[in-house]
Amino acid sequence: MNTDIRCGHCGRKMAEGQYITLSIKCPRCRILNHFKATSHRPAHQGVPEISPDAKPTDHSLDRR
Repeated sequence: MNTDIRCGHCGRKMAEGQYITLSIKCPRCRILNHFKATSHRPAHQGVPEISPDAKPTDHSLDRR
């Protein structure tokens, strides 16, 4: 999921993408903008863990 990266001073769209940390100078107003991600999403979330309190379900496969 890409996000618009805009100048904090003039609002010009400077880029589109994903970032963890980024410093970029606006070509319009010459302000140096610093961006930092608020949270890091893992690339692969994997299989959810099963709670130790979870009870296995018994579903009959025999449909008589």
